Amino acid sequence: MVSSKQLTTFSDFRPRKDDSDFLSVERYIEYLREYCTRFELWQAIHLRTTVLSVSRSTSGGHIVRYQLDHEPVAIEWECDAIAVCSGLHVTPNIPHIPGVENVPVVMHSSKFKKREQFDIDKTVLVIGSGETGADVAYLAVTSPTRRVVMSHRDGFHLAPKRNNNPALFPILGGKPRDQLTIPIDCGRASLFDTSFVHPMLRKHDAALWAFYDTYVKCVLWCTGGTGAGIDQWVGEVSPERNHASKIFFNKASKIAPYISAPYRGRRQNLIQKIRSSVIQAPILNTNGRHIDLAPMPQYFDDNGVVCFQDNDRIEYHTMKDEKLKPDMVIFCTGYEQVFPFLTDLAKDKAQIGRPAYPSPSEADVRNIWKHDDPTVGFIGFLRPSLGAIPALSEMQAQLWILNLAAPQLIPRPLKASEETHYKLRSPKYARIHYGIDHESYVYQLALDMDSALGFQEIISLGWRKSLKIPLVWALSANMNIEFRVVEPWKWDGAVGVLRSEMWELIRRRRLFYGK
Repeated sequence: MVSSKQLTTFSDFRPRKDDSDFLSVERYIEYLREYCTRFELWQAIHLRTTVLSVSRSTSGGHIVRYQLDHEPVAIEWECDAIAVCSGLHVTPNIPHIPGVENVPVVMHSSKFKKREQFDIDKTVLVIGSGETGADVAYLAVTSPTRRVVMSHRDGFHLAPKRNNNPALFPILGGKPRDQLTIPIDCGRASLFDTSFVHPMLRKHDAALWAFYDTYVKCVLWCTGGTGAGIDQWVGEVSPERNHASKIFFNKASKIAPYISAPYRGRRQNLIQKIRSSVIQAPILNTNGRHIDLAPMPQYFDDNGVVCFQDNDRIEYHTMKDEKLKPDMVIFCTGYEQVFPFLTDLAKDKAQIGRPAYPSPSEADVRNIWKHDDPTVGFIGFLRPSLGAIPALSEMQAQLWILNLAAPQLIPRPLKASEETHYKLRSPKYARIHYGIDHESYVYQLALDMDSALGFQEIISLGWRKSLKIPLVWALSANMNIEFRVVEPWKWDGAVGVLRSEMWELIRRRRLFYGK
């Protein structure tokens, strides 16, 4: 997984000490099962079950109609509120490319399960350059394939999973430290960045975004020679989008040395040589293997040869005269949001006169529920530029349930004017318009629930419990555990986690490189 265990796991059920910073998929599934057992949730969970429809009841609630596998009869269940948690990754998004049927093997990444599917000595074309595309391309180039090509639409920004660990003065024999650095999704110091920011600066946040963007690019250039991404010498984001407020950082950066191998040497100059003699992040030896980068395919001819779109970039001019005939095309082009179970009023006459169900894009209260329909909540339908959806979902669930069960505990109105600061500034032509800054969004939800401690409260807590706690608050990201110290979602184990697990985490920061 590309998100750290510290951020991805539930605030009140911490991972094991011997878990690595980044859980395998198998271990994360095991962790979820352990969570269900610990909190006795299995009796409320029905696996192998299809939700056929959700409709409005005459009493103002909702009727869920579902069917268990291998059972002939559907079951109806009436409830007061519905949480839609079906996830972003359900229905594959496959763009139409003329002639793709002339390629021997074509699949969406949702059908790709193991590297053996590449076969041996095959040419693989990966369409898409997000984290899934990067992961698939990496698996392909480290398998016995003949050639691997990855195509992109408008560039990408590769980010490390951990804060950089460069060697200082490598010309004198300096080497990176042996100690693991902090995962990058935990490494953003929140003090005066997203927490305790003056309301005027939060409302007019261009300065904060400009600082963040400049900081990221400067650190990358200083440690690796390029601000486009970690060891990324090709495929940079287009100038219009090349800003931290507009992009999703791609943490599947294991492909960086493979895509940069053909280009890195072309951009070396005297300044780069001086810089790399003073400070340099390690560069992996790919043993002659590389990934060719290309624009998006325009079409495939009758023989299955691909013609790429002319984006006038260096990768197009490198590939334009090639007769590339892939044996396999894998679409890593994301998913569409569809909700076939929410009743369509146009098709169900019994629902005429009742409100239509909203979509996530219509959820105008913290992107969780629609202001006039609070009993329908959308949990987990935001994408952080750098963060983890499970952590966002936990905070969303807390606020949604609090609004339903005890709205009097929400201390102030949830104003739409308070939402702009956490939303990414996606251009109109972007496919995804539900991007957010993880840190800003989580802190906003904590403010909404009054679970974010004030500055004096943090100092007082540190004085009473441990002086480590204020340092953890200042030098870590906005971790959900920080908002479990007080009501309404107080957990007695929160302080202990802050002065043990979270303290050990921030101790791994490096001066300057950890901000």
